Amino acid sequence: MISRFEVQETNKMIQEENLDIRTITMGINLLDCITDDMDKLCNNIYDKITTKAEKLVLTGEIISKKYGIPIVNKRISVTPIALIGGATKANSYVPIAKALDRAAKTVGINFLGGFSALVHKGCTAADTILINSIPEALDVTERVCASINLGTTRSGINMDAVKRIGEIIKEISLRTADRNSIGCAKFVVFCNAPEDNPFMAGSFHGVGERDVVINVGVSGPGVVKKALESVRGKDFETMCEMIKKTAFQITRAGQMVAKEAAQMLDVPFGIIDLSLAPTPAVGDSIAEIIEEMGIEMIGAPGTTAALAILNDCIKKGGVMASSNVGGLSGAFIPVSEDHAMIRAVEKGALTLEKLEAMTCVCSVGLDMIAIPGATSAATISGIIADEMAIGMINAKTTAVRIIPVEGKDIGEYVEFGGLLGYAPIMAVNPYRCDGFISRGGRIPAPIHSFKN
Repeated sequence: MISRFEVQETNKMIQEENLDIRTITMGINLLDCITDDMDKLCNNIYDKITTKAEKLVLTGEIISKKYGIPIVNKRISVTPIALIGGATKANSYVPIAKALDRAAKTVGINFLGGFSALVHKGCTAADTILINSIPEALDVTERVCASINLGTTRSGINMDAVKRIGEIIKEISLRTADRNSIGCAKFVVFCNAPEDNPFMAGSFHGVGERDVVINVGVSGPGVVKKALESVRGKDFETMCEMIKKTAFQITRAGQMVAKEAAQMLDVPFGIIDLSLAPTPAVGDSIAEIIEEMGIEMIGAPGTTAALAILNDCIKKGGVMASSNVGGLSGAFIPVSEDHAMIRAVEKGALTLEKLEAMTCVCSVGLDMIAIPGATSAATISGIIADEMAIGMINAKTTAVRIIPVEGKDIGEYVEFGGLLGYAPIMAVNPYRCDGFISRGGRIPAPIHSFKN
């Protein structure tokens, strides 16, 4: 049970410290929609989503009014479409993407994830069709998000797919160039992708999940920063205890919303994802938390250690508050969505290489990073390969959501709008890696993957 005191504490965090429920995401299994007729498949998908998620947005609004908790996004994740489209023998899955987009608009959600494929050990014919469909799919839809899992600790990294994805990102950038290459902001690649992540763009409904489930993502960077102000100058143990205590409170608020949403929708409650995800708003920043720990500006020496502390303590506090903690759960470090991260890039304190080092200890990876549009496909693949290697070796989730903005160069800015914010164009190492990327094949799994 959630006590009256906890409700009061939650209300204080909402009013003073930017606590919100970042997303209620309904996961929907589409395996029972499979048919060899593309038109019928699209109709089956549309019908199932609009039936199951008919009351999702209304439920979020009712809960938000009841408890006074902002619920920023209502979203849907679906079974990876590469697993759904293969029976049709079609050479493009863009019609499926359009059906997903229509369903998203009908039920009123802002994003739908799952135009996805899992190719960490190799590509099927259906996987290849889906990958080749991504540029057009993200061009002609508004709310569909795509993701590809390129590696795991158990299987290694599919470098043929890594090479192809660099080319795909360039294609997406060109197709959506008139919108600041926004399509790339709806596409992410993973190593060790979780199957219950409620956050976009990488959300999909894993094949081991129930038919329909409710997952909730909670976020409260401002709450953590405010808590740390009360222990300014104290030792590390005191600081860690304060972060864990705060994470506990945030998770309890999320659990209250998740259970109520699941009950109202008559859908099983899945997980709470306690990921500190910033927004462009002042006071809602991961970078400001790091700076409150004693780092003059994020990117300075000590930044990676501070981020490691934050990530670990968030997970510890969340696990104590709920037995349903899952997804990613930790700290996100997107550039465009965090005003203090943007400032650090502008000042030269934060570079792409420093961000890569930070991804060794954060929850995701290189996120919402804008780079020059002239960056080659091979260089993008090299950046992806580096990040996949970090995830594979460290047995953690890593991801890349990178945006080569057509027509933009270092020092210029790009505006994405809404929660996606704006970003300075960051410099990329000018030396090339074409010979490495063109080798092809698969990077074998590390020795510590052999655990039985």
